[in-house]
Amino acid sequence: MARDSVGNTMLVAAILCVVCSVLVASAAVGLRGLQEANKQLDQKKNVLIAAGLYDDNENSLDEVDGIFSESIEPVLIDLETGELADSEVVDPATFDQREASRNPDLSQAIEPSSKLGGIKRREKYSFVYQVKNEAGKVQKVVLPIYGKGLWSTLYGFIAVGADADTVEGITFYQHAETPGLGGEIENPNWKALWKGKKLYDDPTNSQKKVALQVIKGAVNPDSADAEHQVDGLSGATITGKGVSQLVRYWMSEDGFGPFLDKLRQSAEGDSDG
Repeated sequence: MARDSVGNTMLVAAILCVVCSVLVASAAVGLRGLQEANKQLDQKKNVLIAAGLYDDNENSLDEVDGIFSESIEPVLIDLETGELADSEVVDPATFDQREASRNPDLSQAIEPSSKLGGIKRREKYSFVYQVKNEAGKVQKVVLPIYGKGLWSTLYGFIAVGADADTVEGITFYQHAETPGLGGEIENPNWKALWKGKKLYDDPTNSQKKVALQVIKGAVNPDSADAEHQVDGLSGATITGKGVSQLVRYWMSEDGFGPFLDKLRQSAEGDSDG
């Protein structure tokens, strides 16, 4: 066959395609373990950031595993009851929260879906990251949260004190919002505004409502509602509304409400003791 013939050209192209496909597939398989390890490391880091236990300016990635293992106890809970998940029903060692939200057996419908920005299903079980002191008492908990922004689904963590009402920190680690606008949810200065804010209008009332929200403009510190408000993001009203909505959903009875009720009752029992 002539070297410059159409047949020879097609043969060389086919061989190159096969070789490249094998190389790409081999690289993907070979790097899968490293990718998964990096994913878990990033998740641990963001849990620590929300808990106020890690700072990119003061800590390195090499410290993440050590800080996490010393300070954090992950537990898997049943969102409906707020109790620990039955290990015979779901195995915490293999549970994948995002995959569970797409599994009909491990998720439930959100009705109406507008409660969480159009997301139709959420997982029945969720990890909760408990931060304990040296005596083994829970100081705060870090809860995974997500919901719709303007262009994307926002994924993050919010830390709540043992009183089940005071915000200790928040972080968003995955989204596709507009840089400089909605993307400012990553701005450390904005995230710092959340610390000390209160989630509920009356945390001890069984009919309590989630009062915390991102407002338009700046919070008036003299306002009676200031403890329930966070400064808005300039030029990103829809992203701010999305953050308010996802916090309202996940802190309510639809999300972590039952768990937070038990956390508050436990803290009150310790205080009485």
